[in-house]
Amino acid sequence: MAKKRYSRYVVSKWAKTKAIIQSPLVKSSVPETKVMTRHALRELLDKYGMVYIKPDKGTHGNGVMRVERSGGAYRYKAGVRERSFADYNALYESIRRRTGGRRYLVQRGIHLLRHRGRRFDIRVMVQVTPQRTWEATGICGRVGAPDRVVTNLHNGGQVKTVETLLKEHIGPEGRRRLIAGMYRLGLNVASAIRKKYPGVKRLGLDVALDRELRPWVLEVNTCPDPHIFNRLKDKSMYRTVMRYCKADGRL
Repeated sequence: MAKKRYSRYVVSKWAKTKAIIQSPLVKSSVPETKVMTRHALRELLDKYGMVYIKPDKGTHGNGVMRVERSGGAYRYKAGVRERSFADYNALYESIRRRTGGRRYLVQRGIHLLRHRGRRFDIRVMVQVTPQRTWEATGICGRVGAPDRVVTNLHNGGQVKTVETLLKEHIGPEGRRRLIAGMYRLGLNVASAIRKKYPGVKRLGLDVALDRELRPWVLEVNTCPDPHIFNRLKDKSMYRTVMRYCKADGRL
C-alpha cells in the first residue's frame, strides 16, 4: 500500500475520482460517477438522459462510449458506430459484451461546447515546481474529430488555443476569468490528489465546459503527455511544461 501511495502514477480512474471528490472545492465540479453495473447505468441514464461509460484503466479515449435514452428507446456510440435498442436490457447486454467483464465507470454526460460544429474540451496541466509547490503550467483545447465520441488526439482530435475556442462563446474579460478559474480548479484537484497520493508530480485535467460555461472535471491523468503543448504556435507554455518535466526527473 505504501509503495502504491507514493507512486507517481495512479492508473485507476475510480481511485482518482474517489480522491478528488473528498475536496469540497472540487466535488461540485465532478460529474456524478459510479462503477458501472446494470443498476448504476440505468439510474444515471434515467437521471441525466445521457452518460459516458469508460474503462477504469485505459488511455487515449479507447473504450469510451456515449449512451443516451430517448423516451423508451436507447442507443450507444463507440467510435463512429452507433447502435439502437428498444429496451434497456438489450442495451446493457450489448454493452457488457463490449466491456468483456472489465471494470467500467459510468459518468453523467456533459454536453460539450462546440467549435465549428465539433465538440471540444480543455486540457489543464499542473505540475510540481523545483520549489515543491504546485503551479498551473499550461492550458489548451482539444477539438474532437467529426462523429467521434472523444476528443483525444489519438482518435483524430486537434489542438487549439483556448482563446480560439472560447471567443465565439464569451468576451475577452469573461475568457480571462474562465481560464483563471480552470487554473484554480487544477490546483485544487492537485491538492486533493496529493493528500491521497503524495508521489504524484504532474497532472493533466480533462475539463468540459457545458452550455453555461461551467467547468467539469471529466478525468485526471497522472502521466499526461507534455508534448500536446508543442502543437500550439506559441511555444511558451511548452517550454515551461518541459522545464518542470525535466526538473521532476521524468519525461
